[in-house]
Amino acid sequence: MMLKGTKIYSIFTGACPKCHQESMYETKNPYVLSDVLKINEKCSHCHTRYRIEPSFFYGSMYVSYAVGIAFAVAAFVISYLFLGSSLMTAFIAIVATVIFCGPIIMRLSRNIWINIFMNYDKELVKK
Repeated sequence: MMLKGTKIYSIFTGACPKCHQESMYETKNPYVLSDVLKINEKCSHCHTRYRIEPSFFYGSMYVSYAVGIAFAVAAFVISYLFLGSSLMTAFIAIVATVIFCGPIIMRLSRNIWINIFMNYDKELVKK
């Protein structure tokens, strides 16, 4: 169970890393491809700026690589080991998973990256 006040909650919901009161993204649905990376300038509740510095989210590309590998390994394990498919089918499953989950991978990596630098603050929620 994900509880407010944990980094896991902020990472998986895309909530403000400081107060967890609203989404960081303009559009909650990551599959609206024109808005997948559009992030609000700041939180309307606690006024935390999401872009700490210009090009802040470039660092999330490193996280995105690791998250993409995790999705690819999961697709391989499920298709090849659990379902007993051939290597070619497992490869196709990996490619399909990475393409289909691309918007989720991008958002997850951004959420992980910003949560490395910001922590939940109970006092901001009370205001």
